[in-house]
Amino acid sequence: MDNYDNLKLENQICFPLYACAKEVTRRYKPLLDKLDLTYTQYIVMMVMWENKKMNVKELGEVLYLDSGTLTPLLLKLEKKGYISRTKNKDDARNLVLEVTKKGLNLRDKATDVPQEMSKCVKLSKDEAITLYNTLYKILEYFKEEDDN
Repeated sequence: MDNYDNLKLENQICFPLYACAKEVTRRYKPLLDKLDLTYTQYIVMMVMWENKKMNVKELGEVLYLDSGTLTPLLLKLEKKGYISRTKNKDDARNLVLEVTKKGLNLRDKATDVPQEMSKCVKLSKDEAITLYNTLYKILEYFKEEDDN
């Protein structure tokens, strides 16, 4: 083993993570184009459909996105009429997000997206659960590291 083995692509965990994320997102695109959403807008809407109302900071924590990334996304979703943004009456710096009726109606059009995606990712249920748990374990580690 030479000094440069650690620099070989085949020895990196980051590359298959990156390549898989890119490929999965690419396969989402035609499904989300029908909804006029980008992948990042879609994950924002999934959180909003579940929570109905929350502030930007909470949304960012759930999605591991900072406000600089979220702000343009939220503006576009608001312009499309899927969410509303209002200032918190107790703290004007705190924006409250709420899914609109139009946004809730979009959820009905999106119900087949997860089933269609499951056809693209050929994993058994157990493999999918293991992968999901492993990825969240990595995310939690990064979150703990950032908090310290």
